Amino acid sequence: MARALVVCIGNDLVADDGVGKAVHAGLGKSRLPEGTRLEYLGLGGIDLLEELDGEERLVVVDAVQFGSAPGTVHVLDWVGLPYMEPRPVSGHGIGIREAIEVGRRLYPERSPQHVHLVGIEGRCFDQLGQGLTAEVEAAVVVAVAAVLRLLG
Repeated sequence: MARALVVCIGNDLVADDGVGKAVHAGLGKSRLPEGTRLEYLGLGGIDLLEELDGEERLVVVDAVQFGSAPGTVHVLDWVGLPYMEPRPVSGHGIGIREAIEVGRRLYPERSPQHVHLVGIEGRCFDQLGQGLTAEVEAAVVVAVAAVLRLLG
């Protein structure tokens, strides 16, 4: 059976950025397929590479701002993953695509062949100490179901 890694990213101290932790909690209560590892990261970027251990499939869950209605759940495969806007390189200033491309060069044996993003469209990313907005909270169950479908 193919091994899979699900990484949920987010900061639950900053409103909708905490959706990754909420999805992580939902997945923790779900029956994951055998060979699936579930992890939570407060920050994504290059830190994602430390979690890779040769899994065939990687599913990343994170809050996104793609311009859709808040609470929209996007499921993107490798081809659909956007590149981040050019900016000075830093460990946290890169997206999933860039992190995996670096990983494939540095650690090809640890890098996944199949990469998906389950992105939950957020509305509020600037309110410290606030919980999820209602639209994003309602999307948690949809995002959990999307991850479970990707894992088969």
